[in-house]
Amino acid sequence: MAVIKFLNEDKEVIAADGANLRYKAMENDIDIYTLVGKMMNCGGYGQCGTCVVEITEGSENLSPRTQVEERKLRKRPENCRLACQTLVNGDITVKTKPKKK
Repeated sequence: MAVIKFLNEDKEVIAADGANLRYKAMENDIDIYTLVGKMMNCGGYGQCGTCVVEITEGSENLSPRTQVEERKLRKRPENCRLACQTLVNGDITVKTKPKKK
């Protein structure tokens, strides 16, 4: 079991190992999308790149970045992930809706 801590929302969620980060966020009423993302999201297939989150702790407890993530996040720091492509295998801390730097 893993604990996913969402910083902005001050909320902790329990997840089974291998759980999808986007699914767990949505299941627990955590809003990961900006306004544009709400209108244009692809439903979790990695095509739109609007479910970007920043992993502030525990990145070693996540699945490796997919090729889709490498393409969509090439201008973002390594600790940014697409929630829809990320599987959780241990405790992590997440910042939703990170600003582009």
